[in-house]
Amino acid sequence: MGNEEIVSMLDSIIRDRGVPRNIRSSLEESIIILNGDRSITEKISHIISILDDASTDSNISSYTRINIWNLMSALEGMKNSV
Repeated sequence: MGNEEIVSMLDSIIRDRGVPRNIRSSLEESIIILNGDRSITEKISHIISILDDASTDSNISSYTRINIWNLMSALEGMKNSV
């Protein structure tokens, strides 16, 4: 999975109108981090942390929570393969 796929998955969650504004802003921050100049493992770790916080928000739907978990799982796989 490359950066484009991660951005695409994040973007699909961001575009969902049912996602609360604070979660959207966290996910947008993740895209900025992904495009930053840190090492890939640092980026992935930071994004996973942001997603973990977002997934515990009581205001998101089960569908969004599952999408966030799927993205976290994919990122964990990337992190372990680096």
